[in-house]
Amino acid sequence: MLRAYIVDDEPLARDELKYLLICSKQVEIVGEADCLEKAMADIPVQEPDLVFLDIELAEDNGLQLAKQLHALKKTPAIVFATAYDEYALEAFELNALDYLLKPFDEQRMYQMLDKITKLQKIGKQDIQPSSNVPINKTGKIAILVEERILLLDAASILFVESSEGKCMIKTKDDVFKVSEALVALEKKLQDHSFMRVHRSYIVNIHYISEIQPWFNSTYNLIMNDGSNVPVSRTYIKELKQLLQF
Repeated sequence: MLRAYIVDDEPLARDELKYLLICSKQVEIVGEADCLEKAMADIPVQEPDLVFLDIELAEDNGLQLAKQLHALKKTPAIVFATAYDEYALEAFELNALDYLLKPFDEQRMYQMLDKITKLQKIGKQDIQPSSNVPINKTGKIAILVEERILLLDAASILFVESSEGKCMIKTKDDVFKVSEALVALEKKLQDHSFMRVHRSYIVNIHYISEIQPWFNSTYNLIMNDGSNVPVSRTYIKELKQLLQF
């Protein structure tokens, strides 16, 4: 059973979330808080597996709390539970496991819990990514697509694009849409000739066929299937050093 902690400044929202989680019979609620200070005092003691975190708290910002949680010795997985969908991209860049919108949908909640269970089964380091994970030597990565766990050959992936909190994986022959964050996929692909070239893109360097100068000293990458991938100024130096141009 998963141990969960809830951070939300709205009592009714906390009660609704607790009710849905308890009804699932998959979650034990180990604590709750209405502010950042109480949450940061409780969570290191309770050591929950999951933290359900609102973004707009009365006097605090849930995104800031998420950053502080990453510094803990035992880092819980984070599920943002909020009424604000405009923060989805930033939330996933903080390695959020999922993003639930208020008012909570019971079916969506159970889908999220099922996803967590499946991720545990494929060995995602007790849900939360860790720097101590053994390097994947199989040449494959596991992705969750709807109700299926697929094993993709990393070498078949041209690039990964993040949009509105979800990722699109483009392979030689297909396109897959997954709910994993770009940073999580980047960690899975870090030993397979991939590099970040933009806030929203990771590319397989073996499939770059052309580099085109673009607006404001940026570049476009032309992939060998004809796709265009932008390179932001943040990553130009690293790309030039790698490809020596």
